[in-house]
Amino acid sequence: MTDTKDPMVPDGEVNPIDTDYQVGQDNVVVNVGPFGLDIHNRVFAISALGIIAFVVLTLAFHNQVEPMFQGLRGWLTSNLDWFFLGAGNIFVLVCLGVAFSPLGRVRLGGTEATPDYSYLGWFSMLFAAGMGIGLMFFGVSEPLSHFSSSLGGTSVENGVRTDWAPLAAAAGDTQAAASLGMAATIFHWGLHPWAIYAVLALGLALFSFNKGLPLTMRSVFYPLLGERVWGWPGHVIDILAVLATLFGLATSLGFGASQASAGLNYLFGIPEGNTTQIVLVVLITAIALLSVLAGLDAGVKRLSEINMVLAALLLVFVVVVGPTLAIMTGFFSNLGSYLTHLPALSNPFGREDVNFSQGWTAFYWAWWISWSPFVGMFIARVSRGRSVREFIVSVLLVPSLACVLWMSVFGGTAISQVVNEGYTAVTEAALPLQLFTMLDVLPLAQITSFIAIILVVVFFITSSDSGSLVIDVIAAGGKVDAPTPQRVFWCTFEGLVAIALILGGGLVALQAMAVSTGFPFTLVLLMSCVALIKGLASEPRS
Repeated sequence: MTDTKDPMVPDGEVNPIDTDYQVGQDNVVVNVGPFGLDIHNRVFAISALGIIAFVVLTLAFHNQVEPMFQGLRGWLTSNLDWFFLGAGNIFVLVCLGVAFSPLGRVRLGGTEATPDYSYLGWFSMLFAAGMGIGLMFFGVSEPLSHFSSSLGGTSVENGVRTDWAPLAAAAGDTQAAASLGMAATIFHWGLHPWAIYAVLALGLALFSFNKGLPLTMRSVFYPLLGERVWGWPGHVIDILAVLATLFGLATSLGFGASQASAGLNYLFGIPEGNTTQIVLVVLITAIALLSVLAGLDAGVKRLSEINMVLAALLLVFVVVVGPTLAIMTGFFSNLGSYLTHLPALSNPFGREDVNFSQGWTAFYWAWWISWSPFVGMFIARVSRGRSVREFIVSVLLVPSLACVLWMSVFGGTAISQVVNEGYTAVTEAALPLQLFTMLDVLPLAQITSFIAIILVVVFFITSSDSGSLVIDVIAAGGKVDAPTPQRVFWCTFEGLVAIALILGGGLVALQAMAVSTGFPFTLVLLMSCVALIKGLASEPRS
């Protein structure tokens, strides 16, 4: 039997772990290997070798793999959109059911546990790590895309409808088109993605803090697999978690590099293209390595809080100098429109709007699911002491409302520029450039655009360094203080994977790998819902 003292419990604090769940943990003990690495051999070795092989082959044959990535993404989203949409609905229902049942009174860490972080610090970390780069990239471009589609009614592109079917009813009606377009956007950034994160984060926190199991994916499945979690079934779960996390992060890093490159070209005339994006990935990965070396509290937490302040300042600036009244009223009307159309948006069957369900929603859900090991474990690590009800309500509602506000401010301002000012440049710009084009007609455009680039870069860094810490925990069998060299290894290869995918097809390749790793991990998450409920049912309630 291994030592039952959880290394994450502060000295002097009691953690009443469930010793019934600790049998067999000796089989997952990490081992000190060459170069000071402290790893769980099979998970680390298979994951690392697979990633190295992927990077080498993609870089060597980047011209040949581009059509393969494009076909892979198309096949998965066109054939499995119903599966991704249905799974997303299940995660939301599980979260709501647990929160409003007696299980919601369970406290993470035991009945006497207290939170490790204040609400401000907690919200800053989970929000910055969860969706930072995506909000910067899609905050203007997605509302504009859905608005333009709905305003023009049903359109066909390459034989495929490009709108969400109910949006066609708004053809020619700018107010209705804006409202429905914002509802479609908020759908992708509201309850569903945060429910995906919450399910996994809650399971990881429960089985680590309350049951005394290692902080790794396999631990969640102990109620279903028993002692087999320490064997190959557990190895496979952890390997899938590592691969899903790495490719999900690479997708976000690719979006960040694309947008930062576009912003630098817009402001300073620096040439766009793969070369600039690769240089950015290298430089930012180097900075992320420094943050990884500084650790969670000194690195990720501090950068997250700095970024939240900058993001809040930019948001307030746009509210003040932009269409203030329209933004403030739009927040509530957009939220109402989202709730009104949520049943139609989340319906996984009988859809005619294949581009919306496949090109947008299926990709988003797969992307969020591939991110879930990273964000889920990160949230779990900083959520000790919260009740399950407090945890679910906070993780679902607070970031969702923040996303609604962000989209209402940036997307609403861009739509207002088009409708009320006839400013069409923002709709004509490439997706990575639309944020900067929107800011260009507001005061202090050079300054705010530069701040936007800094935000993208720092979101890039926080995602990379916190993702490296999480992957390292999984590969080390749940150990949270593994040696520095392997953290450096994972952070470096996140950057290399992003570079390989940029050269192997750009955003299409990045999206293809997020979807391909998101599919098998969706099955893992669905099984984890059952394990979570069984685990919560055996806990005392405060």
